[in-house]
Amino acid sequence: MRVTAGFCLSPRRDEAPGALRRAGMIPLPKAGTIPSWLFSLQAEDPPCPAAREEEEEEVVRVLTLPLQAHHAMEKMEEFVYKVWEGRWRVIPYDVLPDWLKDNDYLLHGHRPPMPSFRACFRSIFRIHTETGNIWTHLLGFVLFLCLGILTMLRPNMYFMAPLQEKVVFGMFFLGAVLCLSFSWLFHTVYCHSEKVSRTFSKLDYSGIALLIMGSFVPWLYYSFYCSPQPRLIYLSIVCVLGISAIIVAQWDRFATPKHRQTRAGVFLGLGLSGVVPTMHFTIAEGFVKATTVGQMGWFFLMAVMYITGAGLYAARIPERFFPGKFDIWVSVGVNGLSGGSSGVGGKLLRGWKLGVSGYASAHAGRQTLNRFCAWAGQSTGWELLLGTTE
Repeated sequence: MRVTAGFCLSPRRDEAPGALRRAGMIPLPKAGTIPSWLFSLQAEDPPCPAAREEEEEEVVRVLTLPLQAHHAMEKMEEFVYKVWEGRWRVIPYDVLPDWLKDNDYLLHGHRPPMPSFRACFRSIFRIHTETGNIWTHLLGFVLFLCLGILTMLRPNMYFMAPLQEKVVFGMFFLGAVLCLSFSWLFHTVYCHSEKVSRTFSKLDYSGIALLIMGSFVPWLYYSFYCSPQPRLIYLSIVCVLGISAIIVAQWDRFATPKHRQTRAGVFLGLGLSGVVPTMHFTIAEGFVKATTVGQMGWFFLMAVMYITGAGLYAARIPERFFPGKFDIWVSVGVNGLSGGSSGVGGKLLRGWKLGVSGYASAHAGRQTLNRFCAWAGQSTGWELLLGTTE
């Protein structure tokens, strides 16, 4: 056997060991045939040192793969444990996964993916880009929940038709409470996972539609108190449009940054549907009566806030003009004024000012009936309900 340049070469035909031939253990080859001892020697040849080293390296490589996988799992478990214990750090926008990227003008202070509901809820006490969104909607939820309970517990003597009016106010408070609760829950857990984020975003946008629907109910009920047929028509239209918006919100792509303007348009259109009953009331009763007796000022205030919130949300103002300057602190401060989004500009059509305007419009509608009764010559609304006059 010869070794050349690190390669093992098998013996040639005429290089059979002389000792084996002399001992008669290997027969002489016949003419034109290959000796059988060649194959036996090739099968029994010991590997050369270079081949043996390659085999050893391959074995070591195979043995180290499970160890590397084990170390990777340990590091992942350590990361999850740190997140679980709340020892995570905020990260910049660039390193976020695609499903967490919503507003590219907020450059720093984002929460990392946290696959733990406990860690998500504990994060509300930390400073990050969603701190203002969470707390403005959470405090608004508590506020309107308390106001709704107090309104429902008021004695019947404060209402002209206790059952009907409590149902009307209850629908408004229900829409506000659901909207604000869905919102603060979404902003709290949307970094949990892509599936959880998608589910709660659908609830979030559904809550906006419920708030708009609930805001229309008191005003339509009191403004068209003496016109039940138009009132029923307008309430039905608002409900159909609101349910349609909820159905559209279940579309997975509806919550993506690409369709931000689409979301603004859907809910802005739902809010502007109140223009038709407003014009009807103004034409039927006159502009002076609509603005004084009908308390149209509150309704206009609510409409202005809806439109302003939609515009700030769609245009991402002011962070669009100052990227990275409104990531956390100014976001926390401005959020209370605009309603907040995953940014500064305002979560569409909500926030405590929007809710307050809706609450004010509901009570303004309540005053509309009293003033209309006084204007028509009745001292209270009871005579109007009973069909009698002085």
